[in-house]
Amino acid sequence: MHDNTAHTIAMSGASGFIGTHLRASFKAHKWNVITLDRDTLKLSPEELARKITGCSVVINLAGAPVIHRWTQDYKKELYNSRIPVTRNLVEAFVHMDKKPELLISTSAVGYYSDKGTHTETQNVTATGFLGQLARDWEQEALKAERYGIRTVIFRFGVVLGKDGGALKQMLQPFKLGLGGTIGDGSQAFSWIHIKDLVNAYETVIKDIAYTETYNLTAPNPTTNEGLTHALGHAFSMPTIMQIPRFALKLQYGEGAQILTGGQRVLPERLLQAGFKFTFTDIEEAVKDCIVN
Repeated sequence: MHDNTAHTIAMSGASGFIGTHLRASFKAHKWNVITLDRDTLKLSPEELARKITGCSVVINLAGAPVIHRWTQDYKKELYNSRIPVTRNLVEAFVHMDKKPELLISTSAVGYYSDKGTHTETQNVTATGFLGQLARDWEQEALKAERYGIRTVIFRFGVVLGKDGGALKQMLQPFKLGLGGTIGDGSQAFSWIHIKDLVNAYETVIKDIAYTETYNLTAPNPTTNEGLTHALGHAFSMPTIMQIPRFALKLQYGEGAQILTGGQRVLPERLLQAGFKFTFTDIEEAVKDCIVN
């Protein structure tokens, strides 16, 4: 079941925060990484197939950032940077004599409603643009199963790490003593530490028992208020400010829902599979990102 072979891994989105951490870790395993940049991903399926020939694993991380002002054009960018790219990758597999053994594609907890608590098996899906984006993205990736390729989809919570991602954007106000909750801070916040994320990818690559969809979130989701207090403790700063929701709406438009809403999501399938999280507590996770 556990596989210690040397892998060649093709990766889209390899230069981003998550891709950079994965590449560093894979390099330590002496796994070879082929990066798929935007131009490569626009090649015809036949040409793309030639680029990834010999790869045992394909990791699909491509996608424009969701924290942004959502104009109609930007919504198209969010869609086109995910769905056609994933479709093209899967179509490339058709043209390969020796197909990859594994595709790991990305999704997000935005798949779920911002009410209630969700697992992979018990959930309510979101009805808006973000929910539809996640569903369409996942459906394209799962088509790889038709070609006998083991397919895993990770629904990301907010990824916490010290050198990028969401936390980097949140830190500046706290350093200035202006940290505070968004609105009343009661919205759910499902998160994962970058070290646990990397470990999950490596586990799935090595263990063929992992298939289909997993929530990539720590077992103890918090709230925006819980995150704010954890950041305040890490910086020994007060967190009495409150960022009004309407201010974010003015800045981000419809995209503000990423910051003003939130999903409470549990990693049921990872826990059932015996996956061990290093960081299960938001205070510990934030402290690790800021202090270490």
